[in-house]
Amino acid sequence: MEEKTKPHLVGVNHIALEVGNIEEALAFYARIFTFELRGRGRGAAFIDMGDQFIALTEGRSQSADDDRHFGLVVDDRSRVRELATAAGAKILEGNTLDFLDPWGNRIQVVEYRDLQFTKTPAVLKFMGLDLDKSEEAKAELRKKGIEP
Repeated sequence: MEEKTKPHLVGVNHIALEVGNIEEALAFYARIFTFELRGRGRGAAFIDMGDQFIALTEGRSQSADDDRHFGLVVDDRSRVRELATAAGAKILEGNTLDFLDPWGNRIQVVEYRDLQFTKTPAVLKFMGLDLDKSEEAKAELRKKGIEP
């Protein structure tokens, strides 16, 4: 198939995590992060991240994650380690800020200002955030032809 006829990857709409108990998972994540609950279903809850979300589903069927993980982008990660530890997360060794939630999901936390990841001004306004990028992140974006 020719490259121009294949769909382009645009982004991530949501991440789905298996947890043991929805109420416990919501309480765990609320001890670390500020978020809005997008909605609930039977055995499921949806945490809003502006134009994306995390789907929590009850019933963990996999073993704990080793290398498999996902990265959450936050406005300020300065207290994440402290809050995650207090919430009962297992903090992982390394150069990044990774932790395991009580169900073995591995989460890496990165700060918005340091990444080429961007939210549109409309989404940031909706989220009530006024965020900037570091010079390094701006340079990464410009290198790709994206003017921050």
